[in-house]
Amino acid sequence: QVQLMESGGGLVQAGGSLRLSCAASGGTFSSYTMGWFRQAPGKEREFVAAISWSGGSTYYADSVKGRFTISRDNAKNTVYLQMNSLKPEDTAVYYCALARFSLAMPVTSAEYDYWGQGTQVTVSS
Repeated sequence: QVQLMESGGGLVQAGGSLRLSCAASGGTFSSYTMGWFRQAPGKEREFVAAISWSGGSTYYADSVKGRFTISRDNAKNTVYLQMNSLKPEDTAVYYCALARFSLAMPVTSAEYDYWGQGTQVTVSS
């Protein structure tokens, strides 16, 4: 059973940076596409970024493109989300997720099989 654990969330001022980490255990991490999603209060969970099993392909939501960078270290079973130039609208609980089967870069929640518990990111104006 795969388990995912996020860390690195917190409170930051607008324009600041945070790096989220997601550590995986219980599976062959290096074989799977990983993604980050977020959910703000009163809103649906939305896709943020995804990275292929090798790290060779990445995909971003338009709202974070150019500000966020997803990366992974398969030797450490960890995926990262570097968030720069943060805005108040980035405030949300951020979740990492693992997709076992993906022919293309998965961007919907339904395409992911395992989820972390989430980490809160709050950006003050």
